[in-house]
Amino acid sequence: MKYYSTNHNTPDVTLELAVTQGLAADRGLFMPERINPMPASFFKNISSMSFQELSFEVAKKFFGEDIPERTLEKIVFNTLTFDTPLVEVSDHIYSLELFHGPTSAFKDVGARFMARLLSHFLGQEKKMVHVLVATSGDTGSAVANGFLGVPGIKVHVLYPKGKVSDIQEKQFTTLGQNITALEIDGNFDDCQALVKSAFMDEELKKKITITSANSINVARFLPQAFYYFNAWAKLEDKTRKVVFSVPSGNFGNLTAGLFAKKMGLPVSKFIAANNLNDIVFKYLKTGIYEPRPSLSTIANAMDVGDPSNFARILDLYQNNHQAITNEMTGTSFTDDQIRETLLSVYQNKGYLLDPHGAVGYRALSELLRDDETGIFLETAHPAKFTETVEEVVGKGNVPMPQRLQNFMKGEKLSIEFPADYESFRGYLNGLD
Repeated sequence: MKYYSTNHNTPDVTLELAVTQGLAADRGLFMPERINPMPASFFKNISSMSFQELSFEVAKKFFGEDIPERTLEKIVFNTLTFDTPLVEVSDHIYSLELFHGPTSAFKDVGARFMARLLSHFLGQEKKMVHVLVATSGDTGSAVANGFLGVPGIKVHVLYPKGKVSDIQEKQFTTLGQNITALEIDGNFDDCQALVKSAFMDEELKKKITITSANSINVARFLPQAFYYFNAWAKLEDKTRKVVFSVPSGNFGNLTAGLFAKKMGLPVSKFIAANNLNDIVFKYLKTGIYEPRPSLSTIANAMDVGDPSNFARILDLYQNNHQAITNEMTGTSFTDDQIRETLLSVYQNKGYLLDPHGAVGYRALSELLRDDETGIFLETAHPAKFTETVEEVVGKGNVPMPQRLQNFMKGEKLSIEFPADYESFRGYLNGLD
């Protein structure tokens, strides 16, 4: 299958080039030339399939033309060594728990898949690749741990100083080996801009091979469609309309859901659940897209003022505002509303949310209709935001999984940088 740029100013490329380049030469994002639908038999049998089995069937529709079937099966099964349970929180509202992977965040799925796919391609070329990843929190930890120790790959994680939680920071600054953490004096948008500038630096790219592991990379965001199918498979009552509420930052997660629907997944609509960074919500209301500097909130992984993947959504629907609003709606909540939801659900439902999941749950509680079943994406374990959550539900009420406790024992190793491309370029030029 070929992949084209959302800016349509560069030749189509192979899957291997789309993955290893990350970003198209014209600064656009790569998109598959077509979306292959799942057959009716797949949905008939889906409830009897494991997460790995159904994901392999979906993966073949994306990657089956480019990866040998046995190799792709191994990649999928090695990626998904954990499940994504569906837990009922209140009447017809379910949490899709995406925090059961190694770093307790939804990005474990896409990051682990991409690491294995990139390793497959590198095994054929025998060259060193430098993975650049900007993070507002969980992307850095998922990518760093997904690529840790993979031969031929060095990972460079750019994160905004003082704007990620302690546990998130520990998860990618304590690893060493082939992982380097770069602490940027700025916000997430500054980190993302540095990465994008590097991809446009033709002189730099002649010296080193770079790619991205953010959701701008097709190998990161496409596998996120897997757990939408898994959620629907786990629903006992499949007669009701299904609404997915997606806590949205860079919009890779929601884009993957839209791809799943294009493949035939029976979804009534999507809700783009935002914190105060509501650029897309305003677009849905007005048809005008106006990026702005991001605002800091307690749902920090969603603090994005210019979400990259929205370009994919625009492309998917040919920039047709009406077509987009037919598929998705939006909402936005303040920090106080997020705290209020955390406390209410904990006290009244006995379920502990993280700040991002709280945004997703609240959107459903306000917008879900009587004939609909709502599924919100619980994107990270609450313990990744212990300080924030305990301020709401009380000290000692946020259990920390052993896998997260182990990260907290490590020593932080990071390099501080200004939000300045020349400084970052100098660092990259010094790599081999």
